[in-house]
Amino acid sequence: MLWAYQQNIDPLNNRLLSTLFAALPVVVLFWLLVPRRWLASKAGAAGAITAILVAWIVFGMPLEMAVMSFVHGAGFGLLPVGWTIFNAMLLYNCTVVTGQFSVVRRSVAGLSGDARIQAILIGFAFGAFLEGAAGGGTPVAICGAIMVGLGFPPFLAAVLCLIANTSPVAYGGLGTPLITLSGVTDIPTERLSTMAGHQLPLLSCLVPLYMVKVMCSWKQTFAVLPALIVAGGSFALFQYSFATMHDHVPGLVLYPMTDIGGGIFSLVLTAIFLRFWKPREEFRFEPVEVPAAKEAKTIVPADAHAAEAAALVSDAPPPGDDIRLTRWTVTMGWMPYIIMSVLLMLTGLVRQMETPVRPGPGPVRIVEGLHTNYQVPIPLLHNEVMRDPRLHDPTTGPAKPESALFNFAWMTAPGTAVFFAALLSMVMLRMDRAQIYEVFRRTMFQMKIPIPTIACMLGLSYVTRYAGMDATLGIAFAETGLFYPFFAAVLGWLGVFLTGTDAGSNALFGSLQKITATAVFNSHQDGAFQHLSLDQAQVLICTANSTGGVMGKMIDAQSICVATAATNQIGKEADIFKAVVWHSIVLAAIIGLITMAQAYIYPFTRLVP
Repeated sequence: MLWAYQQNIDPLNNRLLSTLFAALPVVVLFWLLVPRRWLASKAGAAGAITAILVAWIVFGMPLEMAVMSFVHGAGFGLLPVGWTIFNAMLLYNCTVVTGQFSVVRRSVAGLSGDARIQAILIGFAFGAFLEGAAGGGTPVAICGAIMVGLGFPPFLAAVLCLIANTSPVAYGGLGTPLITLSGVTDIPTERLSTMAGHQLPLLSCLVPLYMVKVMCSWKQTFAVLPALIVAGGSFALFQYSFATMHDHVPGLVLYPMTDIGGGIFSLVLTAIFLRFWKPREEFRFEPVEVPAAKEAKTIVPADAHAAEAAALVSDAPPPGDDIRLTRWTVTMGWMPYIIMSVLLMLTGLVRQMETPVRPGPGPVRIVEGLHTNYQVPIPLLHNEVMRDPRLHDPTTGPAKPESALFNFAWMTAPGTAVFFAALLSMVMLRMDRAQIYEVFRRTMFQMKIPIPTIACMLGLSYVTRYAGMDATLGIAFAETGLFYPFFAAVLGWLGVFLTGTDAGSNALFGSLQKITATAVFNSHQDGAFQHLSLDQAQVLICTANSTGGVMGKMIDAQSICVATAATNQIGKEADIFKAVVWHSIVLAAIIGLITMAQAYIYPFTRLVP
């Protein structure tokens, strides 16, 4: 049988030139994002167009197939990824417009008067909850504003929130980064989640300590060590449990709620602990007067990333500050997220009940007549691409063409459960038409850049994947040999710095990481991954792209601009970047070392699923 397209990892018969052209889309993306300061969505579109042209002109892929590859990736970027993060923000905005979020915010801020503990509770635990519930820079925006209001120096508040918004990011937006990574690598999300759950809890214990040390001396840090152990340890325990629950209780998939549940669990446990323990000396900052959010917003410079950040910063005092905090009002404030958690659990159970109607492409159902999932073949692409023969392992059987099936999971996508939670919350909170309109208007405005960005990044990634450009780059990266597990985490870190999101980094480099892991495994059998199978090596390296990437979140353009807008530090973006960049590099290196240990050193290798 003749295939419509046979990949060739060296189409120019010159490894260096072929590799340079394969890297051209990423180079264009970097140039437009960093020196040119384009919006991520526009830069992503330009990178995708570059990838299509290189795939067609240099790698010989038929133009219509290259275009359909982009459509396939962009479609996945819209469903389930974009659908999930849109509805997460929709639910969050329901609580903001009705004043319930103010109740949630005040219930957290009032737990302690010590600035060190406030940094732990708000910057880390509450920030993790917001990362899981909404993502998209929301934790930095909200927590930064709260901490300034509590008396933190604005510059320090920005730095602390950027450091805190790291270890929870891989599960942000209901697990969007890992869902994206699964989409480009074909590795089950549950398996990637297990691997992340075997890496990130250590960082979750370290980050709160790291934060407090940045704001005070070692002596003052160790003075609140019990609170650090409770807050960080409880979140790490919950993160591990929910990230790996499906391994211990088959059929119970809870990883989308890792950050939401972990943040709440850490808050509750620390609040209970603070009833019995207090630091000997209370650490406080003198209150700092800052201009109102509305005044600050008017001085945002004509910069694309700053304008994007301003969408997350409210231009008016939030409603709900006059609501008295009681058990009932606090419970009602948290109720939308409780509803969401219940519906996500039910969705996970439904997903486990799905069975194929017939093998291969087609609908999936849970009961007769009810289809919850459709596998839609992509025209001109499905089973029409054959990988380069040099990438095939003959021991696995005859080579098979690449499938291209769009998974239309209309019912069991996490975003669907969150959408119904938002609708139920609107009814429960008795929202009127004006409030509902405002919620949808605000959400559309906030998501007009992130969703197209993710769609373009995934489209770019799918073009490189089906054209074989990722394989060309993977073979080049494999030259790092035994050290590649360390550089896998660094590559993910670079991806987040470029794209602004862990999901974007996974879309950009996920397939490349899998190809490189395979190349390293096959080329260095005498030393590389000697305690792991090929599947395990691929899971470890691909997950490192996400777990290493989270440390780049504190230095990407959007996060820096969100931090400056939230803390009224407009114009100090460069100073904040300089203040956090070394923290980012150190933490990324730690993830790289963890990955190296799990790749080569027994018994750490047993942590790889």
